[in-house]
Amino acid sequence: MAKTSLKNSPANTNGELPEKGSVAPDFELLKKDLSMVHLKDFSGKKILNIFPSLDTGTCAASVKRFNDEAKKFRDVTILNISKDLPFAQGRFCEAFSIEDSIPLSAFRSSFARDYGVELVDSPLQGLCARAVVLLDEENVVLYWELVREIIEEPNYEKVLALI
Repeated sequence: MAKTSLKNSPANTNGELPEKGSVAPDFELLKKDLSMVHLKDFSGKKILNIFPSLDTGTCAASVKRFNDEAKKFRDVTILNISKDLPFAQGRFCEAFSIEDSIPLSAFRSSFARDYGVELVDSPLQGLCARAVVLLDEENVVLYWELVREIIEEPNYEKVLALI
């Protein structure tokens, strides 16, 4: 169980993020068109931007920032992962011109449990904690960050410097 917080109140996850140097677990997530995708469907390096919901300012800011950063890297795919419904993700992406990163829904997936980011308590129980995972071309974990305070943004500079 990993510890994070929500407005300085404890919030715990169901486990730990995959270890650095390990191969990331496969996943099955939904795209906006309701088609299923797996980790193997994405080539090159990948940044998994994991967060509770697009309906919060911090989550929206992280998706916008990573989408802007995606324009700078041709060999990196940014995957924005939450339990938001694919329809809501689609509306968000359309409203904010999110075209350079990919929204993926974990609402009917074991992703949050498999990656150790499912919140098991707090008002956000059942949603994903805020985390960033960088994978190489072979899906080996190069870096991860579980953001200690859910309402704060991840350390963009650190993950981007590793690309």
